[in-house]
Amino acid sequence: MESVSLLVVGAGISGLATAAFSKHQDYLVLEKDAEIGGYCKTVKQDGFVWDYSGHFFHFKHPDIEAWLRERMVGQEIRTVEKKSFIHFRGAQVDFPFQKNIHQLPKEDFIECLVDLYFARSSDVARPADGQGAKADESFRDMLLSRFGAGICEKFLIPYNEKLYACDLGSLDKDAMGRFFPHADLTDIIRNMRDRDNASYNASFTYPQGGAIEYVNAIMSRVRPGGVATSEPLLAIDTEKRVVRTSKRQIRYEQLVSSMPFNQLLRLTGVTHEPAVYSWNKVLVFNLGFDRKGPKDVHWLYFPERETSFYRVGFYDNIFEGDRMSLYVELGYDKDAQVDAAAMLPRVLADLEKAGIVQGHQLVSHHSVVMDPAYVHITRKSIRERARLGEILEAQGVHSIGRYGGWTYCSIEDNIVEARALAAKLTAR
Repeated sequence: MESVSLLVVGAGISGLATAAFSKHQDYLVLEKDAEIGGYCKTVKQDGFVWDYSGHFFHFKHPDIEAWLRERMVGQEIRTVEKKSFIHFRGAQVDFPFQKNIHQLPKEDFIECLVDLYFARSSDVARPADGQGAKADESFRDMLLSRFGAGICEKFLIPYNEKLYACDLGSLDKDAMGRFFPHADLTDIIRNMRDRDNASYNASFTYPQGGAIEYVNAIMSRVRPGGVATSEPLLAIDTEKRVVRTSKRQIRYEQLVSSMPFNQLLRLTGVTHEPAVYSWNKVLVFNLGFDRKGPKDVHWLYFPERETSFYRVGFYDNIFEGDRMSLYVELGYDKDAQVDAAAMLPRVLADLEKAGIVQGHQLVSHHSVVMDPAYVHITRKSIRERARLGEILEAQGVHSIGRYGGWTYCSIEDNIVEARALAAKLTAR
């Protein structure tokens, strides 16, 4: 039986970064797919470059960005100031919606402003969380108490319900963490005169070869033969510290997993409640057209429930392509049957209604279903992830990344977490 000091499950960003930063030389990364990259795979087809979804990188750690760029010699990488908007009643409103209600038609603006004022002023009579905000029970509660019914019903609730494909009342109030663009009444009023729509992703970087180039940069630090593709993990014996794959058995000292946490629990046999873990699927269409479309926009949000998709992104506006290149995202319940071929005509019709496609000819297309896509973060999932994670860590099993952590985080967060864990395991 083979033995390794460190066994890593998953050759996406988190798994590869763990291996790349590890001081152990006898590590092995197992990947069930035939290719590395996870959801950061890139598709090159008919002259178009698409990712599995819109994966744009937002760096807050200069050392991480520098480390990656050093390993991407010859690859053009652009840093872009984001231009994003909300499609509302046939017009475009600057993102985030709640800071730009003054751009709405007069009646919508008045409704939003009045509801916002009374929602915020009522906080003084409500229990607080210790930081001055109402102690809300759910994500929906938080939205309504902070922004009022007008803003919520016009954008925040319908958009996020399309994205998560669930009732927002079931999600924890901090389901999006720092990624939710909070704004208080003062911010919103000030923004009516002095525009400031900065957010965590106000700028992003993107390589000409697609997101896979960042994956390849990390992979360049992984030892030759360090990744075994097309080898799914079938079972984990935490007592003996042995795994069984589709091809062999491997003994390990420490195991790092980036697979979805609920799947890890099943493989280890840890007693848990499967119903605690819920998520959505996202169908992503990558669409290439014969000529240029809208300019000066990188992505658009669509809250209207009658529109099939919730977001559209424009690859061609990053590198000034002469043909429109889109990604289009649709959210589904985790148990939904997704038929991409049947949905494509509806998506094309909705793009036409939105004014994005205007007599364009579709010349190339690709689709992928991300399952899971966004995990549903609830109070119970947070509590159980922490409790069961401690049990697994005591047995030498460490679960990381967006899906391993059952959380909402950035790609850079995954690299930072993997680097820290690799250092911790090396120090043992």
